[in-house]
Amino acid sequence: MEDRRARMYADEIRRLSEIAAQRPLTADEAMALVFTPDDESFEALLDGAEQLRRAHRGDEVTLCAIVNAKSGHCGEDCKFCAQSAHYETDTPEYAFIGREKILEAAHRAKALGAREFSTVVAGKKIRKNELEELTAAIPDIIRETGLAPCGSLGVVGDDELARLREAGMTMFHHNLETAESHYGEICTTRPYSVNVESVKAAKRQGMFVCSGGIFGMGETWAQRVELLLLLRDLDVDSVPINFLNPRPGTPFAEYRELTSRDALKIIALARHILPAKQVLVCGGREVNLGDDQKQIFRAGASGMMIGDYLTTKGRGAAADHAMIEELGLRIRPCESHGHGESDAPRTAPAATESVTRVEFISATAS
Repeated sequence: MEDRRARMYADEIRRLSEIAAQRPLTADEAMALVFTPDDESFEALLDGAEQLRRAHRGDEVTLCAIVNAKSGHCGEDCKFCAQSAHYETDTPEYAFIGREKILEAAHRAKALGAREFSTVVAGKKIRKNELEELTAAIPDIIRETGLAPCGSLGVVGDDELARLREAGMTMFHHNLETAESHYGEICTTRPYSVNVESVKAAKRQGMFVCSGGIFGMGETWAQRVELLLLLRDLDVDSVPINFLNPRPGTPFAEYRELTSRDALKIIALARHILPAKQVLVCGGREVNLGDDQKQIFRAGASGMMIGDYLTTKGRGAAADHAMIEELGLRIRPCESHGHGESDAPRTAPAATESVTRVEFISATAS
């Protein structure tokens, strides 16, 4: 009887994967994917996600890297964040690092094999003088590295985004963090609607929009599906999947609720709900996945962050490159910046040379 029930669960997952390849899943169908009570149904979920990833993204892996360009002193009270001024943490605090150091970080990101490079600033929004320096740096990043420049700059409006677009920034990042129904448990200083509007503003400017969230912050599976469905409705282009890495001094310092199986299931859900989109695995993968990191692409990921995160170290570029090579995948080459039609998977991807270990250390970042 148990074997028969297991086959029924697995067959239902396979059916839903087939549906996801043909049309958008409904909320009920997406929730049905969550129910994987045995190994066979879980394996079926991963198999379906991998098939969708191969169909839409091929076997190339997009690597992105960031620089923590302004750290600490943030007035928002996000309970996961070590940069919040509301909590006592050991995160370094420093002002905007400026044009030259951003450009240096871009060169380091290029050496790691990254294709996309994001400048991240702490705080509600980037200041006018900081925006001036960043817009001055963008053409240099493009000319000297060929990377696609991105910004994670807090709450910005159409005018600021238009200036960034004019300077050559083709991408914009703004996470929604979690489902709206759970957001009040995460942050009380910024309305959820402001985050959504920032995503919409970037879409209005014709930018390649990267927006996702952090999982493992006490949300339910229904709320995880809720967030992914909203990202689909907003038609974001890339979905960064982050897993909580509890930081000492924050209210979530003791949270340890995700298993590696949960993390893989979240990635697979994202691929089924947004089958054609870029799905990136970013912060917290080392802590939450451990040796199962090599399964992220089978679970549907088409890219990942390489190097260090905002306030924590990554595991090192050499290990990530070796993992990609071992799996028979290829790193998407950084041959030009920009997105749109050029963001489609290459039909004949060039082989990527392995690189020696280069530590990506953003200026004074911990």
